[in-house]
Amino acid sequence: MKKLLVTAAGMMAVALSAPASAADLAARPYTKAPPPVVAPIYDWTGFYIGANGGWGQSHSCVDFVTAAGTVASGCGDRSGGVAGGQIGYRWQTNQFVFGLEAQGDWADLKNTRVSLFNPTLSTTAKTDAIGLFTGQLGWAWNSALLYVKGGAAVTRNRLTIFDNATGIGLVSGDNTRWGGTLGVGFEYGFTPNWSVGVEYDHLWMGHANNSFSVVDPRLAAVLNDRISQDVDMVTVRFNYRFGGYGAPIAARY
Repeated sequence: MKKLLVTAAGMMAVALSAPASAADLAARPYTKAPPPVVAPIYDWTGFYIGANGGWGQSHSCVDFVTAAGTVASGCGDRSGGVAGGQIGYRWQTNQFVFGLEAQGDWADLKNTRVSLFNPTLSTTAKTDAIGLFTGQLGWAWNSALLYVKGGAAVTRNRLTIFDNATGIGLVSGDNTRWGGTLGVGFEYGFTPNWSVGVEYDHLWMGHANNSFSVVDPRLAAVLNDRISQDVDMVTVRFNYRFGGYGAPIAARY
């Protein structure tokens, strides 16, 4: 009996001492939650200037206009290199990017072909300068931008007619023509200010007339020539944008 009483008393003592021991333990230190991760968002807004280079092809047809009507002289393609620069401004609203740009390129697009009007003659058509004045509409994924562009285009051209046997030029004419352009491009910002991209543009240049007077009897009936032209361009572009990343935002989980 005494053993049972001693055992019961011991168990009660242990039970009563447990809360006191727990109260004597040190409080758990408070740990402040880490701040949210801040991720910078690429901002395409700002002025930029850059350089471009690549390949171009011009398709043109030459017709001779006489008192009796228009006589075809032949069509041909001429391709070569293009190189130049661009300057523009973009502004971004959410993922939409709007822009205005002026681009000027030196070109070397030259083609010579025998004239269908008179096989003893040949014509050389050359485009040596191209300009684009366009608006842009794009969609941005942070530092990646896909856009379309459209507006006005201008080319500087020179047509030369020469004798096949002697190679002597009989007449030449220069013209600057205006037309329209549409294009599409992709650009990637690899630093806050520098970006690289590739762009395709198609130019519709319509018709242009050159009037001239020639003493050669083979061209005596010719009043002027009419040239139609389309141009395709593929260029690689590098741009430097003044500014940098926009305001950072908290990353979402």
